[in-house]
Amino acid sequence: MSQQSSMHFYLNWAKERIDEMDAALASFEVKAGQAKAESKVKTDQLLSDLTTRRDAFQAMLKTQAEAGEAAWTDAKADLEKQWAGFEAQVKTYFEGAGKQFEQQQATFKDVAAAQAKAWREAADKFREAAGKVASARTVDVDAALKQMKSDASEAEARLQKLKQAGSESWSVLSAALAESRKAFDQANQAAWNALKGGDPKS
Repeated sequence: MSQQSSMHFYLNWAKERIDEMDAALASFEVKAGQAKAESKVKTDQLLSDLTTRRDAFQAMLKTQAEAGEAAWTDAKADLEKQWAGFEAQVKTYFEGAGKQFEQQQATFKDVAAAQAKAWREAADKFREAAGKVASARTVDVDAALKQMKSDASEAEARLQKLKQAGSESWSVLSAALAESRKAFDQANQAAWNALKGGDPKS
């Protein structure tokens, strides 16, 4: 169960990033369809570059999906670098594109929705796996699941508040997404640690 729990953590981690990448790409695709000739070239290039980054991330993930935990530990650092490159390119676009307020808001809403979906899916996977655990650890597992759901609700509420505020810069919106992402990673790790009998706080 320990090996499987670790794999679930890594897969949830990677899927959450891919879901965010897909949401950002979908948002930019809408923008590309509406862009005027001069900005269409920039938007099309951004889409091409981001799609290449996402595809490379997915390819590495697919390669690691059959690997063991040790390989995942090494690969996660490379995946994190690819993820950081994707994020940096989106940030650079928004910083260099002037006041792309509507596009920033649309992208933020799409990425925040992808994060919320990832939280729910991870909790569902955890609940399913927890159903297979011996009753001796049921209390720990139930507590971890309850905490994961509570953290997800808090993160979603913070992101909703920012969606409604509507006038924040991409740096502020990006920081909120990063904070939510970090909380997701911590909750995901704690839940799977509880399932395998480890320290849920580590």
